[in-house]
Amino acid sequence: MKNVKLLNDVSSNLDIDKLCDNFKNRTAKIGIVGLGYVGLPLACATCNANFKTIGFDVDETKIDKLNKSISYIGGVADEKIAKFRENGLLDATNDFSRLPEVDAILICVPTPITKYREPDLSYVTQTTEVIAKHLRAGQLVVLESTTYPGTSTDVITPILENSSGLKARDDFFVAYSPEREDPGNPHFHTAKIPKVVGGDGEDALRLAKTMYDEFLTGGTVPVSSTATAEAVKLTENIFRSVNIALVNELKMIYSKLGIDIWEVIDAAATKPFGYMPFYPGPGLGGHCIPIDPFYLSWKAREFNISTRFIELAGEINISMPIYVIRQLAIALNERYSIALNGTKILILGIAYKKNVADLRESPAFEIMHLLKKYGTKISYSDSYVREIPCLRAHPELKGVQSVKLTEDVLKAQDVVMIVTDHDNVDYNFVAEHAKLIVDTRNATKDVYNKFKDKIVKA
Repeated sequence: MKNVKLLNDVSSNLDIDKLCDNFKNRTAKIGIVGLGYVGLPLACATCNANFKTIGFDVDETKIDKLNKSISYIGGVADEKIAKFRENGLLDATNDFSRLPEVDAILICVPTPITKYREPDLSYVTQTTEVIAKHLRAGQLVVLESTTYPGTSTDVITPILENSSGLKARDDFFVAYSPEREDPGNPHFHTAKIPKVVGGDGEDALRLAKTMYDEFLTGGTVPVSSTATAEAVKLTENIFRSVNIALVNELKMIYSKLGIDIWEVIDAAATKPFGYMPFYPGPGLGGHCIPIDPFYLSWKAREFNISTRFIELAGEINISMPIYVIRQLAIALNERYSIALNGTKILILGIAYKKNVADLRESPAFEIMHLLKKYGTKISYSDSYVREIPCLRAHPELKGVQSVKLTEDVLKAQDVVMIVTDHDNVDYNFVAEHAKLIVDTRNATKDVYNKFKDKIVKA
């Protein structure tokens, strides 16, 4: 922390040493608002470190399940929740009047974009307004949701000060620490991932860093301000978005040249320096990468700065569902002289990434939506997603159920399109019985040479 430059700091009227000691000796209680893919694993990390934790959420279904020791997120076992409950470490509630019971409030709510690709901070502002009604002196408020630089100090702090009558830096503390969740990654769970932490002032940074250091084994990375920490998260996801867009564009070019992009990437990845492999696909999914870059492009417009890389990457990635459907149409025409209309298509895998049940922003839904518009008869198979829930963007898909991947089901399809490459699928079995496979993930790489007459890489 000695190397971190801090500006405009004001000393707090509170005893920071004592507040830090409360985290070190585990007498402090932690509150987490939003118990989704970020909040629930975070609660598990705090409970694992013997911090009494209260989880807050407006979704009564989630609260009811947790209080019955039932997990609704893959990677968080029921047994783990039960253990925390039995030991008195985890409590879940929708009663926000209990916020004064906790010493730190970690905000983990969604930050989507509007249909105009502008930031939607409604979940953040509404949550902050509720917190402000119950804020007490000495509390630490940390935003973990992805957002544009300046949100913590320009949005969060004013709401808390105006509604509570308390003053930031003197009576309470504000920090920002971006979540770095990677659902389905067995190598990096919440506690193991290094945590970037920025505070509004030296005391806020010290307090937040002390707290996270007590339950994260991956350590903390302190930065000079909340805005810097907010920019770190955007930079990480913009980096991925731009590079994925690049390989998606290369895939389209190399396909025209008769070159396999997957073979190119594998060979290029043997270079021990100056290269990092990224892989193409049918479009971007997850809460972060398809959305977060537009938070910065929106903010940049305030300063009359164009964000050409970000916008171009977004356009390429958003267009990928259309591209893979075009490749499907070409394959049907060339091989069977049939059109999309009336064709039976099985979508294999609809989660946004393999080996998880997470559907957030999955490109599978846009692909299914477009295929329906072209008159195809669609079904899907995904062992992680038994039924499609209500989707804001595609309500017409609600209630559609996964079909079992049997020989008869495969033979009944005109095409099997692999959108998500789950590891638990027997792709040799699929290739044996499918008439035609459109593979958007290179899932059939191990059986491609054996069945290349019926596999199209898209």
